[in-house]
Amino acid sequence: MSLHADTVSVLSGWNPGEPGQEALRHAYLGFLAAREDGCLRSCEPGHVTASAVVLDAAAEHVLLTLHPRVGRWLQLGGHCEPDDETLLGAALREATEESGITGLRIEPRPIHLEVHPITCSLGKPTRHFDVRFLVRAPVGARPVRSAESDDLQWWPLDSLPSNVDDLVPMIEAALARLR
Repeated sequence: MSLHADTVSVLSGWNPGEPGQEALRHAYLGFLAAREDGCLRSCEPGHVTASAVVLDAAAEHVLLTLHPRVGRWLQLGGHCEPDDETLLGAALREATEESGITGLRIEPRPIHLEVHPITCSLGKPTRHFDVRFLVRAPVGARPVRSAESDDLQWWPLDSLPSNVDDLVPMIEAALARLR
């Protein structure tokens, strides 16, 4: 199965249970039906990206990266790569690469979707069709900043950095999955 087919399967089988997320799920599926290359960063109109909401073992902290190009604290994740066989695998690969943490555990169903405009590595304006998954770190996990980040920190869920209001719905979806 291709990454494209896996992504369609994952999104087709997911019931977000929230009208706005359901509308986005349908929009993603429509986009993927029109674009066989919709999971590749070379798809100029936009492309699917895979993100990870990494929570510590106690679900009291979220791991955020200070993105060098965006200049803001964000969840871990990024572009799917040609070697990625599944969307879930892409999200776990990104989380592992960007956190330096081994032994991460990923929930198989998405928790949140978001589309945002961006000028990424193509150098042209495009859109990211971001699919977010819940990832749990093992007890005592210590992140190691990669070259893809200006900083990497655990943030208490009740004391997030400023200017991350757009991350709150994603974090709330992760916590709801744990309930």
